[in-house]
Amino acid sequence: MFSHVIPSFLKASSLPLLCMIGSLSLFAEVSFQPERISPAYRETAESLIRTALSSGHGFERLAEMCDRFGPRFSGSSNLEQAIDWVLGEMEKDGFSSVRGESVPVPRWVRGSESLTFLHPREKRCAMLGLGGSVGTGPDGISAEVMVVESFEALQQGAAHAKGKIVLFNAPFTDYGTTVVFRVRGAVEAAKVGAVASLIRSVGPFSMQTPHTGMMSYEDGVPRIPHAAITSEDAMMMARMQQRGETPHVRLYMEAHSLNEGQSRNVVADIVGAEQPDEIVLVSGHIDSWDVGQGAMDDGGGCLAMWEAARLILQTGLKPRRTIRVVLWTNEENGMAGVRTYRDRHMEALEDHVLALESDAGTFKPSGFSFTGSEKAMPYLEAIGGLLGPIQSGRLKWGAGVSDIMHLVPHGVPVMGLDVDRTRYFWYHHTAADTIDKLDQDEFNLCVAASAVMMWVVADMPLRLPR
Repeated sequence: MFSHVIPSFLKASSLPLLCMIGSLSLFAEVSFQPERISPAYRETAESLIRTALSSGHGFERLAEMCDRFGPRFSGSSNLEQAIDWVLGEMEKDGFSSVRGESVPVPRWVRGSESLTFLHPREKRCAMLGLGGSVGTGPDGISAEVMVVESFEALQQGAAHAKGKIVLFNAPFTDYGTTVVFRVRGAVEAAKVGAVASLIRSVGPFSMQTPHTGMMSYEDGVPRIPHAAITSEDAMMMARMQQRGETPHVRLYMEAHSLNEGQSRNVVADIVGAEQPDEIVLVSGHIDSWDVGQGAMDDGGGCLAMWEAARLILQTGLKPRRTIRVVLWTNEENGMAGVRTYRDRHMEALEDHVLALESDAGTFKPSGFSFTGSEKAMPYLEAIGGLLGPIQSGRLKWGAGVSDIMHLVPHGVPVMGLDVDRTRYFWYHHTAADTIDKLDQDEFNLCVAASAVMMWVVADMPLRLPR
């Protein structure tokens, strides 16, 4: 309110007045309470929601990216061509400082692979090698299968595992519990002398669809091939073993690793009008596995965050702080994207006000999960109140979004978009992760919720408390 008189007082004698003005400004920020969010931002929030729900732009871009480039695996030309396309489209949108920030990434190549059931009958089994696995060699591996449901059961039967292929037939309970067989299965099987290992795919539903994903080895333990098969085939082999039959299979995998390659994080800004060095980072990961289209994991998350920021840009809104869109590379098999960003921008992390990510599919949103200061919760809950009309305002503790969690040790508050995950693990890391599994209306709800959250956090007078 002093802007019209300040120019006439810009002299040494005006210093006390300028200090008073600065103090008043600081007081105004400190006095901004959560209950002021609704009256200050409701009209803009309603406008953003209406615009998001009536637009087909973001979903059409998602379909184009999926159809044109297909799977976007780290180290692949598909991924780099998709990144080039995104950078060009962001330039057209009018974002500032659009760039690809270089990231060294691992390169794993699947090659040809197969699993053939030999006994008691012949059958070609659907399978997918797990990311980072070694291959079988040109002759493949033919061996009896030993079926177990847990690491404990494997230890109990360790004397019978040597020279066999161990199959972990672990029913899906939840992802965090069941995925350990994918990650550590090869290590535990190799310790008892197995020549290869298989897992029942990590998912609650299957239509002969194997799920790939990352696995690991351990120094000092032999590296054996590791692959996923369908739930149907895993349960069939378990039933055979229970009847006293011994399943026999031939596994063939050309999987191998190449020298490190180069990829890029996609970065684009809406520069803040008052505190441009303070950053609200919004993100998804642009890479996917090498099967399907990566539509759900995580093309939808990338496009929802990008589209939400684009709508803010399109409407002419100018946030106080910078909104930065980051599409991470190499989330699926290395996390090199976020680690490189973290290291490159380490000195600026103090001014990263919030990091938001969508990586659970763009199904119907329910709200957000948050890891940060308790002082921030009342403000975020008040922003959630603006999302009541689309039932997407619930806020809960404990974000678990893989990329941005690497920023938490450096003090950055993080937030994940929560959605209905009923169908997420049906398609996760499978050839069925294609654009037809997503719904434009649900996608637009994700855009709307994300746009309101990022806009208010970036614009409110008070920086989100840490």
